[in-house]
This record gives sequence, structure tokens and C-alpha cells, in this order.
Amino acid sequence: MRGEAHPKAIRYSLGGLLAFGALNAIGGGYYGLLGAAGVPTEWLEGRPFSDYFIPSLILLVVVGGSFVMAAIVVFAGARIARVAALTAGLVVLGWLAAQVGIIGYVSWMQPATAIAGVLVLALAWLLPNPREPAEKFKSADSRR
Repeated sequence: MRGEAHPKAIRYSLGGLLAFGALNAIGGGYYGLLGAAGVPTEWLEGRPFSDYFIPSLILLVVVGGSFVMAAIVVFAGARIARVAALTAGLVVLGWLAAQVGIIGYVSWMQPATAIAGVLVLALAWLLPNPREPAEKFKSADSRR
């Protein structure tokens, strides 16, 4: 049963992971908007972007924004927490797929981000369903 054992541990682990992901995406986006010093522009040759401005803006606003919003609603225990976290996980995995498709595998952070994205999806799936009564998630022993 989803979220049965430790719903608070799941919620806080997921919220922490989302907050960390938000800081990473916002920091990376900001760095890219400043020019991405030290990141080879050769990676973009023959690609849809001539510099890192647009990808960085997408990273900051779309990926970072989805992670920030998901972290807030997960920590708040809002009814939309599961949907928001699942959306953020899919957004970061989509971002990563596009990134690898455009520039290829260039950093250890790509597989690390993929693992984090899958972990976000798994923890989000384990959150208690807001449509089901909270009593359903109590263990059978506690109801006796």
C-alpha cells in the first residue's frame, strides 16, 4: 500500500530532494544566463542553440520552477503534492533527455540527475493518495 509505513518520512525526503533539485536547476540556469564560463560552446555546434541562454532560461524557469512549486506543496502536505512532484520528476527527466539528445553525455551530473528524477517519481508515487481517507493508510495493527 502506498505511503503506509512512514508517510511523513516519504513527504520530507521527497520535499528535501525537490528543494535540492530546485537549487541545482536554479543555480545551473543562473550560471548559464551569465554565460556558462568554462562550458564549451563547441558542444552546441550544429545544434538548435548557438549559446546557452535559451537552455539556461528553460532550466531556471521550467525545471527550477516546477521543483520549487513541487517542494512547497509537498512540504505543505497539499492535495496536489503527488501530481506536482510527479510533474517535476517528468520535467527534469524530459529536460535531461533533451540535453543528452542535443549535446550528448558530457558530465557525471547527467546520470546523477536521472537517478534523482527517478527517485522523485518513486517517492511521489508513494505519497498517500489525497482522494483516499487518511485512516486507510494506518496499519492494520493501529486500528485494533
